[in-house]
Amino acid sequence: MQNRTRDLAFADDFITARLVENVTDYAVSDAIVVNISPSTMVTGDDHPAIVPAWKSIWLKGGRIRSAERAVVIKVVKPTNLGGCMFRGWDWLGNRIRSFPRDTPLFISAQDEIGRVTVDPRVFTNELPATQAAQDFTLKLNLWWSPGDTDCFIHNEHPFLETHTQIHGIGRMQKFKERDPSTIYEDVVMPIGYSHDPFCRVTGPNQWTYPWHRYYAETDSVWLAIELHP
Repeated sequence: MQNRTRDLAFADDFITARLVENVTDYAVSDAIVVNISPSTMVTGDDHPAIVPAWKSIWLKGGRIRSAERAVVIKVVKPTNLGGCMFRGWDWLGNRIRSFPRDTPLFISAQDEIGRVTVDPRVFTNELPATQAAQDFTLKLNLWWSPGDTDCFIHNEHPFLETHTQIHGIGRMQKFKERDPSTIYEDVVMPIGYSHDPFCRVTGPNQWTYPWHRYYAETDSVWLAIELHP
């Protein structure tokens, strides 16, 4: 069925978030559109545009001409957006005992989208074409932090991930050590931007991440895209 649509688990009165599958000629009035598939997405009318796999675009009165899977998402009520913790979002310290007690980082409900087949080295941009595709479970969730929040330097993930900025301005940063003074790469994240994956594949279902963090420069909401083996 074309344009099979449903709300995502974290959609509410403040944030519209919709999954659209088998997309054909789908109108978008004003929202961030994220291509959550290993195939390209095509947008536009008279002048088509190509949105690569796992990348995003901000459409305003535009349309998705074709896509395998896409997320259409926007913060529609920024006032009191930080009250997400009273709408079912969880403070990360409730899940990680060692997480800094004074860090206001909150995670939404997670939505399991389904299965996706991709070569992990293509996902990480280490290969231009598929050589060893495998199945992953695709999961999505949102994060929220107020401005000037250090969202914790870490380097451990049992999955492949990337992120899209939904609201505000953030930064994805890399470090030589678990020390902010050792920063060596700083990726600015404006609304609608998806960064390249930070991890590198080191073996079957094995990947390494540099020391990295998200830094909320302003009040920010960002989408986490996770591929679980």
